[in-house]
Amino acid sequence: MENLALIDSFSEFKDDKLIDRVTLMAILEDVFRNALKKKFGDDDNFDIIINPDKGDLEIWRNRIVVADGEVENENQEISLSEAQKIEPDFEVGEDVSEEVKLFDLGRRSILALRQNLISKIQEHDNTNIYKQFKDLEGEIYTAEVHHIRHRAVILLDDEGNELILPKDKQIPSDFFRKGENVRGIIESVELKGNKPNIVLSRTAPAFLEKLFEQEIPEVFDGLISVKNVVRIPGEKAKVAVDSYDDRIDPVGACVGMKGSRIHGIVRELGNENIDVINYTNNLQLYITRALSPARVTSIKIDEENKRAEVILKPEEVSKAIGRGGHNIRLAGRLTGYEIDVFREGVEEDVELSEFSDEIEAWIIDEFAKAGLDTAKSVLEQDVKDLVKRTDLEEETIDDVIRILKEEFED
Repeated sequence: MENLALIDSFSEFKDDKLIDRVTLMAILEDVFRNALKKKFGDDDNFDIIINPDKGDLEIWRNRIVVADGEVENENQEISLSEAQKIEPDFEVGEDVSEEVKLFDLGRRSILALRQNLISKIQEHDNTNIYKQFKDLEGEIYTAEVHHIRHRAVILLDDEGNELILPKDKQIPSDFFRKGENVRGIIESVELKGNKPNIVLSRTAPAFLEKLFEQEIPEVFDGLISVKNVVRIPGEKAKVAVDSYDDRIDPVGACVGMKGSRIHGIVRELGNENIDVINYTNNLQLYITRALSPARVTSIKIDEENKRAEVILKPEEVSKAIGRGGHNIRLAGRLTGYEIDVFREGVEEDVELSEFSDEIEAWIIDEFAKAGLDTAKSVLEQDVKDLVKRTDLEEETIDDVIRILKEEFED
């Protein structure tokens, strides 16, 4: 009965951890065998009998009877006189089975056994949680804000599982309150030690793709496919879509009447500006569409170097580049081509790289990031606008403009 009482006390873990009794019994056997190894050196000659229905457990030690004075291994052998105390008719060479009571292991061993059991059950839980969430990688998941830290938000789902939303996986405009529900995509699941580390992301392009799946029935049903998604989280995104049915307008279906379908997605992403474009295998047309809302006059493509020279009317250039250079940068990422913008009718212009002896390379790079890689493209901009679109000081921009103006005055 001592065994049964202790097993019942251990069984509290079954209710706390929602672990089935059979699994608990298997873990118990493993834990007890470890305890036997520590106590007796090995467990090969022990039988552990578990009754999952009753939650009972018996431990029997099997030893061979040897003549008095010839015991070499006390765990494996028993002297004839000791064996005959158990049963008077035992003889040398026979097997003796003797029940081991839990209290025989000692109080310290039982306490260690209990701690080991807790650890094993926790390990079992963590493995199950890891497998559960590993299967959910790339899927949208909702959890509640539990704790807000400087570098991450800690979330708990309905089952009490912990998820992490790091600062760099949050949209810049995100603001969370404790108890609030947050949606994101399960980006990665790893075991750190024995604990699953579940990372949620709201900045991943896949999150936007999955939102399209959730909010637009034709995407969910497979009538419309999302070919590519690129994002500057919280600012702007471009999504290329295609339809397997010529009767379906993929862009119209995704946007909806007066933007009704995409409005919920935009709101979820902190009012991120989303351009939905028709995918096509025609590269020139694809690049033209990617530069929307700008209207392209002509394109020259260098497939070997993955570059495209785009000619636009002067009034279309700022649209192609976009605020902070976001539009041209995303168009390049969407199509996989480096896009260079040129103004229609401008015959004489000079690449900024030609001024590398007077303007430092990092400054030229800053202008290039904003889609400004020629002298006239810089000179046509307002200084205050250039300060906003680049990480350059106004004084630095004034110096560049002075250098460029001298070139054209000469």
